[in-house]
Amino acid sequence: MTSSTLTDGPANSWPARLHVVSGKGGVGKTSVAAALALALADQGRRTLLVEVEGRQGIAQLFGLPPLPYEERLVATVPGGGEVRALAVDPEEALLEYLALFYKLGAAGRALRKVGAIDFATTIAPGLRDVLLTGKVKEATTRTDERGRRVYHAVVLDAPPTGRIGRFLNVTAEAAKLAKMGPIKNQSEGVAALLRSPMTSVHLVTLLEEMPVQETVDAVAELKGLGIAVGKVIVNRAQPQLLEGSRRITLADIRRGLVAAGLPADKPTVAGLQVEATAYLARRSIEQELGAELAEVGRPLVELPLLPGGIGRDTLTDLASLLRAAP
Repeated sequence: MTSSTLTDGPANSWPARLHVVSGKGGVGKTSVAAALALALADQGRRTLLVEVEGRQGIAQLFGLPPLPYEERLVATVPGGGEVRALAVDPEEALLEYLALFYKLGAAGRALRKVGAIDFATTIAPGLRDVLLTGKVKEATTRTDERGRRVYHAVVLDAPPTGRIGRFLNVTAEAAKLAKMGPIKNQSEGVAALLRSPMTSVHLVTLLEEMPVQETVDAVAELKGLGIAVGKVIVNRAQPQLLEGSRRITLADIRRGLVAAGLPADKPTVAGLQVEATAYLARRSIEQELGAELAEVGRPLVELPLLPGGIGRDTLTDLASLLRAAP
């Protein structure tokens, strides 16, 4: 596929080719990234889902053993679409880098045996991010023998919002490592991709104070770095159970129970009032947080709280919602 296909098809509300998904820890960013990869694989497309934190979260979601450092088919979708997955290992990426740019295949493996690779990435943490983002860039821009893109889209399950700016700002990190040569050239290529229309960073949050604050901060940081923010995805949103915001009285609850043909004894009525009051208070806070998210000026997508946890079926449900998002 060529770059001219970036905006065609049913998923044209997700026009980038590289989709970076970040969010505060615990908000479900890996699940959202997996669902987005499924959504973008619609109508015979091929997507690559990449993780870089060594948690093997993708394998767990799809019920697979730990993924090796190679692209593996993890799911197919109706119409012939495919999702492949890659768990990028910094050590393997460095070996690949040494073999590609310095022709040190055997020597690189020898360095691995004596622990030199761990040492290198420890004393130069920026090198790790350059290697990880470099591998993502390679997959995003890879073409086949006919010059067509191998993947219609690449979805990166990225580090949390607390360090997403540093992770993506590879030019600054690489400048600390080298003033010239392959590392500098690779980082500049990655930086150009991340700041191009081919890339979009989507931020996953919950309607809770800390995740929302990190999301707002991340939007400002990414804009300052010249990296495009795509959508803000509110995950695990709960349905509205009560209309309005006024206080629910004992009489209201008693009338409702009687109208529904249910027992309206005093303990039941009192217990329901406590729950209703707590719900309305939480709903009021969620509405305030939702207003804060709206102020960042990015499209908001809401995904529901799904009972029973996340599995292949629920990922498909989330993918359908993401595909239909405006």
